[in-house]
Amino acid sequence: MSIYITGDMHGEYGRLVYANKELDDGDILIACGDWGYIFANDKSENSLLDDIEKKNYSILFVDGNHENFPAIYSYPEEEWNGGRIHRIRNNIIHLCRGQVFEIEGLKFFTFGGGYSLDKWRRKENVDWWSQEMPENREFEEGKKNLEKHGFKVDYIITHTANIKTLEYLPIALKDTAIKPSVPEEHVLNYYLEDIRERCEYKKWFFGHFHKDAEIAYTKQRLLWYDMEKIN
Repeated sequence: MSIYITGDMHGEYGRLVYANKELDDGDILIACGDWGYIFANDKSENSLLDDIEKKNYSILFVDGNHENFPAIYSYPEEEWNGGRIHRIRNNIIHLCRGQVFEIEGLKFFTFGGGYSLDKWRRKENVDWWSQEMPENREFEEGKKNLEKHGFKVDYIITHTANIKTLEYLPIALKDTAIKPSVPEEHVLNYYLEDIRERCEYKKWFFGHFHKDAEIAYTKQRLLWYDMEKIN
């Protein structure tokens, strides 16, 4: 059984086709937000979710900013492997914000959410939802859960990144035209910066920026299409 991490999938059917080829029985794929297969929340999407449920692997995801939050939150919430989840299907799980999960002997801290730069062309409660940015209670819950584990986990899974990494990202991507840091997201970026400074971890994975790159100085990995095997 292997665990893989990937980036934003945005409901792309081709990403599932690729996953079918790469994943073996019992494997787990974790997506760093903007999973997107529960967006229109219609018959077609539900049929696809039913098809995924027939697979012998599992898909876990933190939420991003391009998500239908009311649809995700409508699924049953339960405790799973030490943290709170929404159970979408038997093998499809939304990992709630600020949780620590123990999966196959490894500890994962999860914190979804992010700011939509394109919200100006979206319509609220149709293809954009205000829950994309975390609430104070979620920030507080995350720190309390990390404190229970001595601020020590194996992996951190988020959608966006901490502020120092955002400042470094144009250099890491060799593209100074990129401006990944936006004031509307800073409350989350600075929160994640505090987590980075206080927490001991092996590696941190995030998405959001539609690139694949190693951010070596912080043991971080920006993911989009790549799938990184961690065990």
